[in-house]
Amino acid sequence: MAAAFSIALMHMPKTADEPSQIAQALRRRDPDALDALIEQYQHRLYRYLLHLTSDRAAADDYFQDTWTRVLERANQYDGKTSFSAWLFTIARNLVTDAYRRRVLVPMQPFALNEEGAELEPAAEAPDAVEQIFRAEQQRELMGALGSIAPEYREVLGLRFQEDMKLEEIAQVTKLPLSTVKSRLYRGIEALAGKLEFLR
Repeated sequence: MAAAFSIALMHMPKTADEPSQIAQALRRRDPDALDALIEQYQHRLYRYLLHLTSDRAAADDYFQDTWTRVLERANQYDGKTSFSAWLFTIARNLVTDAYRRRVLVPMQPFALNEEGAELEPAAEAPDAVEQIFRAEQQRELMGALGSIAPEYREVLGLRFQEDMKLEEIAQVTKLPLSTVKSRLYRGIEALAGKLEFLR
């Protein structure tokens, strides 16, 4: 049964009852289901943590801590919201709590470095000119993201990189939906003003 769940989770399209299936598997502490969840969300979660911390070693630590916390709080996930929003909320809370306790360097979400780019899924291989063009756009985008306010960077990343709905972003960031919308709009405006290829 567990193996069947794992295979279904990794290979089938998302369904409306997937969150409740995940919640049931977590409550059973199904190791196959947890492996499948880690497999499915590892790149997104790691990329998000790397953006929050701008530090690969810290992202590694928080990645492990997040999955440990998922196990510890497995019975708290009720399946009424998306698993990704719940997972990202746990990760964000861990980083925020550590920041408050140790007064770390302020979080700099989405200051993506060269290594972070390798986490993107591979697409069809573009020709050499297109690769150069994309690399230049990537450098310009990362530079522009690094120059706008962190609260805008986080919302932009969750919306466009992690493809989260506005309601999920509000859940992860613990902000009112109206604030999420405002930050997204202002972030897009700030970003567009700094990007040559969008002008």
